[in-house]
Amino acid sequence: MSSGNRRVFFSVSGVLGLCCALTAAVVTGLPLWIRGTALCRTGAELVNATGPELDKFLGELSYGLFTGQRLKQCGLGGRASRFYFFPELQSVVPTALHVTIIFFCGVVILFSSVATGFFFVNAFGRPYEMLQGPMGLYLWTFICCVSSGLVMTLFASEVKLYHLSDRISNFNEVHFVFQTHSESYDRCFWLFFLVFLLHGINFLLIRLAGVQFPFRETKESDGSGGADLMY
Repeated sequence: MSSGNRRVFFSVSGVLGLCCALTAAVVTGLPLWIRGTALCRTGAELVNATGPELDKFLGELSYGLFTGQRLKQCGLGGRASRFYFFPELQSVVPTALHVTIIFFCGVVILFSSVATGFFFVNAFGRPYEMLQGPMGLYLWTFICCVSSGLVMTLFASEVKLYHLSDRISNFNEVHFVFQTHSESYDRCFWLFFLVFLLHGINFLLIRLAGVQFPFRETKESDGSGGADLMY
């Protein structure tokens, strides 16, 4: 492949990597990962509410990795409040798992930025060759792809297996019991899924640029062709 085409592929990969880094950084701090409704079961059972009457006892709930907000409805009007995972909810959420999710979000942000720099340097410069072979170009993209997949998997596990919405809804409640009525993944979760897909596309672009997969045997080439890539 000509150096011009390779420069184009690496430039596109660099732009995608930059978009991934910025997107991951923004969505990590936004409280738009889960959106749902919580039923005030105590109030509904007291008046035997059914059908449309249940709407008076349905509150709203939305949260992310650091903060969220809830609107509780118990038949007498809504009670809106904002909550924070740290330090308020440390006693009711699986803290170790939650911190692990935030850690992998940081890994995605960091290594997406690193991959972006490597792609652009390879596109427009002649970087110092640190390792033999094309391992590095795939390595950073692989780390980003796996980390973003782990973020989604671990967050989904925390929400479903640990009933995170129920725990948040019943936090600091003494007289009322709330039950999750509905919940769905909000835009930030799906944006992280987009980050995962974009890193997968980068894998394809690296291959289209003529870089062999690390596990494939390649013939040794003379000259300084390998020095055109930053590893």
